[in-house]
Amino acid sequence: MVRHLDNEKNSNEKELEQESGQGYIKIKKFYFVMLLFVVVIAAAGITTIAFSFGEEPAVTVNNQRDEFNKLYTAYDTLMDDYYKDLTSEDLVNGAIDGMFTALEDPYSDYMNEEEAASFQESISSSFEGIGAEIQEQDDSIVVVSPIKGSPAEKAGIKPNDKILTVDGKSLQGMSSSEAVLLIRGEKGTKVDLEIERAGASDPLKITITRDTIPIETVYGEMEKDKIAKIQITSFSEHTASELVEILNKYQEEGMEGIVLDLRHNPGGLLEEVKKIADLFVPNGEIIYQIEHKNGTVDKVTSQNSNNMDIPLVVLIDGGSASASEILAGAVNQSADVPLVGVKSFGKGTVQQAKSFTDGSNIKFTIDKWLTPNGSWIHEKGIEPTYKVELPSYASLTMINPESKLKKGSNSEEVKIAQEMLKALGYEVDNTNGYFDESTEKATKEFQKKEKLKEDGVITDKTTTQLMNKLSEKLQKSDTQMNKAIEVLKKEMEK
Repeated sequence: MVRHLDNEKNSNEKELEQESGQGYIKIKKFYFVMLLFVVVIAAAGITTIAFSFGEEPAVTVNNQRDEFNKLYTAYDTLMDDYYKDLTSEDLVNGAIDGMFTALEDPYSDYMNEEEAASFQESISSSFEGIGAEIQEQDDSIVVVSPIKGSPAEKAGIKPNDKILTVDGKSLQGMSSSEAVLLIRGEKGTKVDLEIERAGASDPLKITITRDTIPIETVYGEMEKDKIAKIQITSFSEHTASELVEILNKYQEEGMEGIVLDLRHNPGGLLEEVKKIADLFVPNGEIIYQIEHKNGTVDKVTSQNSNNMDIPLVVLIDGGSASASEILAGAVNQSADVPLVGVKSFGKGTVQQAKSFTDGSNIKFTIDKWLTPNGSWIHEKGIEPTYKVELPSYASLTMINPESKLKKGSNSEEVKIAQEMLKALGYEVDNTNGYFDESTEKATKEFQKKEKLKEDGVITDKTTTQLMNKLSEKLQKSDTQMNKAIEVLKKEMEK
């Protein structure tokens, strides 16, 4: 039985699932009998049924249980008297789905055959879609984090964005698995999302072109200062080995310090997290704890006596969830590693997955995980050692290059464009969404500097270049990374 943390992605997992349900769990096949399957044959008056799958032993299920009488009655009534024809499959699937809805747990879910197939596809080396981890939250679908380099990230999707509609269809009340089926699609196709974002006066309408989403998890660079900046975007099957390979390379080049970037990391494989934590947490020190339903607690400790003796600082943000929180908590509390950024997501439960023989599956919460000092960070998150916000313009969404914003236009996209121009140093009287004379003047100044057609209209090449220049500015003005390097240099001097 595979134990994993659910980090979605669905919530958009393998042994440790990501928030939207789209993570990277390697689900083993479990041949077991659904108790509710007896509903299908209850009407025939049969009380004992034997099932046998492959080499598994036959299982006998007795349906004479008083607590199921109400369920049987509802099933029989609908099959006999509902005004449309019904199938046993639909009613049984609905009954199972209803049990999971009753849990009010966004990390426990029933996936029908189609949803499960989509889920399995997402744990391969690549899949096609927009590349965003999502989860169900208060009957809404919320983004945990976009995947690095994905169409979602390029379109400006941010952690905690609430997806209201997909191609005009409301997601209210949907499970994350159901939402994924609507959001994902073939490479080259477009999907229209309506997004609710904190601080925005009106919902944002974003069109994203789907693409192939490769599962690459480790990115690194090291400049003349000998500080390695390494980003882990999720924890998949080969993340630990990829990280070790990069670290070995940088050590040969004289690496003196590491900034480990876990921002926008929605989670992944628990075993991979432990391997990575072993690199930095002293031998015998706690990495995380598991609290079971009966109250007993298991402590998982570092088994590596050859830890890296190189100063480390870790970056976290609101998109750092589940497995990334385990790693951040482990190095912070058991290795005294400083954390820089803002409070993490807050996912502190462990899930288990089981597959039905028809291809559908269930995942459900079985345990809590705790930080080394015994804290449960669920719905609370991990506070950084040094709290640092990104510039306000970092939260701006992208503008559709096909939109034509000009003098007299009044929209949320105009407001975003005005804020972009202002962030780049151009003078704009107001950022209220009305395209006035000052906005037109600022646009022409931008176009002149970038050698574009000076017509004062924001569309096509002007829109694309405006977003590119803002992205470049953000990379240079990454206040969180800059603070992490500052803290790291002080650690290196000790």
